[in-house]
Amino acid sequence: MSRALPKYNKRRVVFIGGAAAVVLSGAIIAGSALAGTPDKSSTAQSARTLADPGTITCPDVKSQLPAVPASAQAEVDRNLTLLDTQIAEANKRLVDTVGQGGANFVQNAILGPLADKRVSTIDRIAIAIGRQGTKPTGLDSLATCTLNSAGTTGSTGATDTATATPSATAAATQAAGGTDDTAAGSSAVGTISCPDVKSQLPAVPASAQAEVDRNLALLDTQIAEANKRLVDTVGQGGANFVQNAILGPLADKRASTIDRIAIAIGRQGTKPTGLDSLAACTLTK
Repeated sequence: MSRALPKYNKRRVVFIGGAAAVVLSGAIIAGSALAGTPDKSSTAQSARTLADPGTITCPDVKSQLPAVPASAQAEVDRNLTLLDTQIAEANKRLVDTVGQGGANFVQNAILGPLADKRVSTIDRIAIAIGRQGTKPTGLDSLATCTLNSAGTTGSTGATDTATATPSATAAATQAAGGTDDTAAGSSAVGTISCPDVKSQLPAVPASAQAEVDRNLALLDTQIAEANKRLVDTVGQGGANFVQNAILGPLADKRASTIDRIAIAIGRQGTKPTGLDSLAACTLTK
């Protein structure tokens, strides 16, 4: 025979059951809310995947070198390390500038300048080896790098100049108020000015004159190419585009060329110092 529960027990049972129902309902609601909330790490990973800019890959220079004289080993190793640093910096810039510029942004702002830097660095390696042996040739073919990503390829050549997009050319033309032929000389985008190197040189030995003249002419060519790129890339990139994509790479090229001039003079006399202060150029508008 069952015994009826006291009234206070019944009330407690009802209260506990109600509390359990509330807790259970809250758990269901919370569970539903959590089920509908995307996982933050998953979302971030998806964003990174969608914005993945790819990776820059360059030919291996070290494996293509001939035997390196012991006296040149330190300089060669230093420049091989610099090649790795240049690739790392280019890959970082690739990530930092995702979504900037037009169709040719990566080529004009990253791959092109990278190839220019690599040409200069590889040339220093060849010069170092050539001082005590036979200077290797053909290494400049290793300067060009490529962009590896879905459906995207990279540079077409280390010596290629930047190709203007129709919109950039049109913008330059409109700003100049003339035709495409006059756009290149437009002052609307400004002009790159660099310190004069020739006037700062000491007496040049006769045996070094041809090499010095050749590199002085190269300095002029580099400025002309930079001014052309300045016009061809009007409207591309952000606030630091000109510095990062044109002036910075130009200074690197000039530093290497000026160094070759100093080395040529130093072979038959005293190598001039302090000329590297003439590498940096400015944009005048």
